[in-house]
Amino acid sequence: MDRKFIRIIVNGELKEAYVKPNQTLLEVLRDTLDITSVKYGCGTGDCGNCTVLVDGKPVLSCLTLATTVDGKEILTVEGLAKDGELHTLQKKFVELGAFQCGYCTPAMILTAKSLLDENPNPTVEEIKDYMSGVLCRCTGYVKIIDAILAAAKEMKR
Repeated sequence: MDRKFIRIIVNGELKEAYVKPNQTLLEVLRDTLDITSVKYGCGTGDCGNCTVLVDGKPVLSCLTLATTVDGKEILTVEGLAKDGELHTLQKKFVELGAFQCGYCTPAMILTAKSLLDENPNPTVEEIKDYMSGVLCRCTGYVKIIDAILAAAKEMKR
């Protein structure tokens, strides 16, 4: 099978790879670039645990062919911290205990970032709707919603 050369910007750094035509972005991030925060959940796009931001928008990396993101910017949860300082969303998830096992947390935080970039003052219903594509098997979502609201409030200052 012929491989295609791609260039992507991952967390602000240019990365280059040869990928198979059927290789997913999830496989490239985890297996080629060793970014393990991106999780394999279901492989069918139902759970959202593989969510990353592509050019600022949430994308299911298990369903996205790597060849389709050539030249694009990919953000994983590792790319949120700046100069060793956690992003406000990361801080609020930790402070408010908005996770249990942590498996879905990277996808939750990235999806929440996209939401707050689009809508810096969301209602609880808007948060629930936007976050509905990322499933958590451990929590009741209350602390996740609280963390997003707290981050939105702090980011407005």
